[in-house]
Amino acid sequence: MEHHGGVTGKNIISLQNVSKTYISEHKTNEVVRDVSLDVQENEFVVLFGPGQCGKTTMINLIAGLQLPTEGKVIVDGKEVTAPGPDRGVVYQTTALFPFCTVMGNVEFGPKSQGMKKEERRKKAQYFIDLVGLTGFEKSFPNRLSGGMRQRVGIARAYANDPKVMLMDEPFGHLDAQTRYMMEEELEKIWEKEKRTVVFVTNNSEEAVYLADRIIILTNTPTHIKHEVRVDLPRPRQYSDPEFLKIRREIEEICDDTL
Repeated sequence: MEHHGGVTGKNIISLQNVSKTYISEHKTNEVVRDVSLDVQENEFVVLFGPGQCGKTTMINLIAGLQLPTEGKVIVDGKEVTAPGPDRGVVYQTTALFPFCTVMGNVEFGPKSQGMKKEERRKKAQYFIDLVGLTGFEKSFPNRLSGGMRQRVGIARAYANDPKVMLMDEPFGHLDAQTRYMMEEELEKIWEKEKRTVVFVTNNSEEAVYLADRIIILTNTPTHIKHEVRVDLPRPRQYSDPEFLKIRREIEEICDDTL
């Protein structure tokens, strides 16, 4: 596998004056209002904001699972009109195929793209090893812990070789100890296999630990309230005074929002 370098200064994701409104018989619900955002290649961007503030809608718009009511979403120079293999998505509850082993789940994407067995096995094994699941290739999802299932989800998304990884509160359901472990693991994986990542969380500590840049969103209708660059060396220490200072800054900005 080639090693992907750092941030290149090239925009991979561009939201241009994006709004999303849901219209039902009785009411109009504006969820995202006039959001413009550029994400550079190999940048790790965190969308941070209160619960139910439209963060998931923004992920779905980049994924092409929903289309904007106004504005455009551009990924790698092309307007997004549908989902595609260039965008991998990892949700809070990972929908693994229960009837497939870990190997079966991870090699599913390359297999459906017609990759030959030997090549896709090798590729899947690389990502299974990368997420720390060596030895669990033949296990079925129902035999795995929540954290291990999320690792399979991450390996499966990476195995498709996406340009962009979209992660919607992937560790939100995990207990605190597992969550810390997964944040550290994800950071290591990202350092080794750089991708452009957009990661949603409402946990300020997680945001500061993972992000190059934190985009702070308002309550719905969501727009960008503020952005914070995190220029701390990696891996970061949760107890580092600089870390705590940025975390406080984010929480204060959010308190003003609510």
